[in-house]
Amino acid sequence: MSEKAESHRHFLPAAGRDLFLPLYDPLTKLLGGERARRVLIDQARLEPGHRILDVGCGTGSLLLQIRQTFPGVEAVGLDPDPKALARAKRKAERAGTTVRFDQGFADTLPYADASFDRVLSSMMFHHVEAEDKEKMLREVRRVLKPGGSFHLMDFAGPDEARGVLARLLHFHARLKDNSESRILEGMRQAGLADPVKTAGGRLVLARLAYYRAGR
Repeated sequence: MSEKAESHRHFLPAAGRDLFLPLYDPLTKLLGGERARRVLIDQARLEPGHRILDVGCGTGSLLLQIRQTFPGVEAVGLDPDPKALARAKRKAERAGTTVRFDQGFADTLPYADASFDRVLSSMMFHHVEAEDKEKMLREVRRVLKPGGSFHLMDFAGPDEARGVLARLLHFHARLKDNSESRILEGMRQAGLADPVKTAGGRLVLARLAYYRAGR
C-alpha cells in the first residue's frame, strides 16, 4: 500500500474523538492506567539492550513508563494518529528521554523482519477492525526476533467486560471480538507460539485481560 493510501485510511483515535484527546492521559491515569501498564511491563521481562515496539502507542505513556524503569532499552512506538504522536513526542521531550515515534498501521508494520525483542500493545487491539486483527498478529510475528515475545493488554471480552467504561465510551460494540478464545485462536492462526492469557485486571470502570505469545 502506498504512503498516500496509508495516510487516508480510517482509524479510531485513542480517545474516540480528537476533541477528547487532551483528556485522555489524565482520565487514563485517574482510572488506574499506570498500574495496569505496570503489569504488562513486568510480564514482558525487559532487559538492557532489548529493542521494543509498542503497537498503537497513542500518546506514548507505555513507552515513557518503560524508559523510566529500563533506560537501557531501545523504544519505538507506532500509531496512525498524528495528533496523538505529536503529543507523545512532546511528552518524551519534557521527560528528557529518547523514544522513536512512527506513524503507521498495525497490519502493515514498517519494520524489517526479526527486528524486535519484544512487541507490546496496550488498550488498542479493540480498535483494530475485525478483518485486520489477524493481519496485525501476523505482522507482530514477522517483526519479532526468534525467541522474542508479544505482550497484549486490552479490555476483556463481552463475557467479562461488564464495566461502565466499556459502555460509556466507544469500545462496547468492538468487544465482541475480544473474547479470550478469539484472541488466543487469532494468535495461533497467525503463527505465534504458545499463546496464553496470563492475567486479569481492571481499571476503575472496566475489566482487563493480559496475553502473551512467543515467536
